[in-house]
Formats: sequence, structure tokens, C-alpha cells
Amino acid sequence: MIARAVARDAGEILTVQRAAYVTEAQLYGDPFIPPLVESVEQVRKVIESAVVLKATDGERIVGAVRGQLAGTTCRVGRLVVAPDAQGRGIGTALLEALHEQVAEATAFDLFTGHLSDGNLRLYRRMGYKETHRERMDDHLTLVHMRRG
Repeated sequence: MIARAVARDAGEILTVQRAAYVTEAQLYGDPFIPPLVESVEQVRKVIESAVVLKATDGERIVGAVRGQLAGTTCRVGRLVVAPDAQGRGIGTALLEALHEQVAEATAFDLFTGHLSDGNLRLYRRMGYKETHRERMDDHLTLVHMRRG
């Protein structure tokens, strides 16, 4: 089930986020990537100011995604699925629900790391096209994508 997150979900969403991003941190050799050092208070503030959707399996939150409208573009961020729940279509369902929730957006922008093959496949399958790459350091190049 997918629903709008509320402030009290912040801790559980952060737990899922950290679990989901550990593999990214290992892939890029950086344990201090922003999703791993974000605080509960920061997540709570995002929930209050943006569209944050959660996917639940019973009472447990197993995934989440954020969308922030800037003009007519929705910036998509922190699409996460608990490691033990991956491969079941939860990420796809969260993105589809975000596209519906922010229907006034004419475009959706996001980015992921260049080595994140699963993410890149998902985003391409969902209609996102690469717009440009941004080299952050020796280990990381961000791939910016848009669905318009």
C-alpha cells in the first residue's frame, strides 16, 4: 500500500533509507553520502514541506520517495526500498504514485550515481532520459535524468 507519509513516519523512513543506501555507499566507497548522514529531524521537515510517499507491508514501511515541486518540475529524491523487499515492484509503484500525486508537474527530474545499474534501469523503464552527467570526484559521477 502506498500513502502520504506523516511526521511520525520520519524515523522508520530514515531506517529504511539508511538500509537501502548502504550498498550505494559501498559501491562508491563513501560512508558519508547525504542519505546516510541525514537526521530524523531533517526527514521530518521534508515530510512537512514536500510530497513524501511511503510503501507499507502491513504495519512496516518498506519504501519511500520524495518529490519537491519547483515551478512545473518535480525534483524526485530518495527513492528507497528496504533491501529485503527489493525486486517486488515497490520502487516502480512508488514512482508511479509520485507521478500521479504531483500531476501538475510537466517534468520530473532526478539523479543517481553512474555505477547504480539497477537504478538506471528502473528510471529508463519509467520513461526517464539522461540529460547530463556531473563528475563529483574520482569515484562518483551523477547521472541526471528527466521524464518530461
